[in-house]
Amino acid sequence: MSTEGSTRAVVTALAANLGIAATKFAAYLLSGSSAMLAESIHSVADSGNQALLLIGGRRAARRATPEHPFGFGRERYLYAFLVAIVLFSLGGLFALYEAWHKIRDPHPITAWHWVPVAVLLVAAVLEGFALRTAVKESNAVRGSAGWVQFVRRAKAPELPVILLEDTGALLGLLFALAGVSLTLVTGNGVWDGLGTGAIGVLLVAIAVVLAVEVKSLLIGEAAGPEHQRLIRDALCAADGVEDLIHMRTLHLGPEELLVAAKIAVDAGDDARHVARAIDDAEARVRAAVPIARVIYLEPDIRRAGSAAAPR
Repeated sequence: MSTEGSTRAVVTALAANLGIAATKFAAYLLSGSSAMLAESIHSVADSGNQALLLIGGRRAARRATPEHPFGFGRERYLYAFLVAIVLFSLGGLFALYEAWHKIRDPHPITAWHWVPVAVLLVAAVLEGFALRTAVKESNAVRGSAGWVQFVRRAKAPELPVILLEDTGALLGLLFALAGVSLTLVTGNGVWDGLGTGAIGVLLVAIAVVLAVEVKSLLIGEAAGPEHQRLIRDALCAADGVEDLIHMRTLHLGPEELLVAAKIAVDAGDDARHVARAIDDAEARVRAAVPIARVIYLEPDIRRAGSAAAPR
């Protein structure tokens, strides 16, 4: 996945959310709408989340050290997990609290009646622009995968996080618009509280989805099926390699893959031939899958009755 494309989508979303947050908060101060307050906090949380993603990307680019010999690529996963925590607590739980408070003590919008509606419509346009950028950058890397499959299988967390956040932001704006409009029409502040509650449930749901997906990356995921196939084919095509006995892969970061494999060589080969076979196999793997940057190959002899690695 393009790091430049991910960064562009994050920066676009951050710029949009900072402006949206300030506008929403001004509308809340003028109208007293709880849905506007929930949306203000939502935009603040989103802005903080995008800042976390940028920090994570910067820290992940640090060089490897003796203490961390495989580098810091997985810091991007850590900061993406923090995004899920912020979205759940600062966004979702706060909105649910505001909804409970407003439904218990409903009151109509008595001043600057249509300002919240205008702000929400403008915010929807800005969020739509940010989502359009995220969709454009995602289309450049997702290939034929569907959107759900892309979010679940992407190894770089930034674009899936931005896609979910921006989609949630647009839905949240619709909920807020419905709650505010019904409150203005009926004079019943309960609608404002219900819109706020819908925003809270939405944010909690998105946070849970993000946490589940990023947790899998934090624990450690193997290469995707296509990369595994290319690596197997490259190893088996190397001069001096008779077969692939077994293989393990692990993402050290979105653009860095560890490959460990045991390869079968001829029992009559001397050390020089075996070394050449390993060098050729490594070169073929790196050519087939450029993100395979850390490769460990162990030569062995195929023993009778042992099964070959699955193709």
